[in-house]
Amino acid sequence: MGLGLNELEDFLARGGPVLLVIMVATFIMWALILERLFYFRFAHKDVAREAIEEWNARSDRKSVLAHWVRDKLISEVRMKAEANVQMTKAMVALAPLLGLLGTVTGMVAVFDVMAITDGADARSMSGGVSQATIPTMAGMVASISGILFTSGMDRKVNRLVQGVEDELEIV
Repeated sequence: MGLGLNELEDFLARGGPVLLVIMVATFIMWALILERLFYFRFAHKDVAREAIEEWNARSDRKSVLAHWVRDKLISEVRMKAEANVQMTKAMVALAPLLGLLGTVTGMVAVFDVMAITDGADARSMSGGVSQATIPTMAGMVASISGILFTSGMDRKVNRLVQGVEDELEIV
């Protein structure tokens, strides 16, 4: 019941060249999402532990310099936690725009057929209609699937960084 290679090729052909761009953008978006999920799950603990160990190894925690070091450590943890988050959000926003581009290119194809046949060949126009609707649907589906995961990323980053910030006590 799954899609075979021929069915995928047919679907991509009906959706036009923009559909391939949407597919590539969606793969990139999901690669970024998976990278962040793996970072949050596995790598962040080591980054946080290293920052906390560096802070705890300091004998001076009261001076202005110590406050700067603390701010630097927190900033480094935040930078590592926020890596690729903005790019992921950009890819989520890009997907519906690419779908709209597919809509426009599909409608141009419909208008070309209408100009050539004086609107008498509905079968020829249907290819352009497919090129107009399939990329729109694909862009929206890609965007919605990404929104589900990116909506909580900022909260996750803030929570993880706050946890490290709380551990870096000023004595």
